[in-house]
Amino acid sequence: MEKTNPVEESVDPSAGQSPGSGASVEDLLAAPAADLAAVVAERDQLKAEKEEFRDRWLRLAAEFDNFRKRSLREQSESFDRAAMALVAGLLPAVDDFERALKVETADAEYAKGIELIYQRLLEALKRAGLEPLETKGAPFDPNLHEALGTVPTEEVADHTVYDELRKGYHLRGRLLRPAMVRVAVTPQEQK
Repeated sequence: MEKTNPVEESVDPSAGQSPGSGASVEDLLAAPAADLAAVVAERDQLKAEKEEFRDRWLRLAAEFDNFRKRSLREQSESFDRAAMALVAGLLPAVDDFERALKVETADAEYAKGIELIYQRLLEALKRAGLEPLETKGAPFDPNLHEALGTVPTEEVADHTVYDELRKGYHLRGRLLRPAMVRVAVTPQEQK
């Protein structure tokens, strides 16, 4: 047996093979192209997944923002309903104070005390957003006024508020209680 050089044995230039692989040049060139195609396909898949995750993240962020805004709005509405219920419960006391102030009394100090309590109560309610409706002489509006009757008169214009029997109020721009009024009508309409 003759000894050969291992380097010479592994590289045969006439065969066109790489050392130890037994593959042709075309095979060697096709392998990186196939690997490149696989890497490009994987990259495209990862890009699509990234876009999908980004889209889902943006949708979740928008949903969370909408949830946060809705929760704040519901909380505010709940607070407004509670405030309206509280103030509406205090309005009969305000009405009682107004009636008490109209009654003549011999004790001036007592009347002054009642008026002071009434003023403090009204100030606290005004800070909470209570505003009385201006009705006398205003055109009758069924959304703001509750008509308890009509008064035939020519003193004021037709279908205007002639007399206020109970005050109406707004609370933070919302109607809390309509005013009870009597409405003026021209005498010929009253038959």
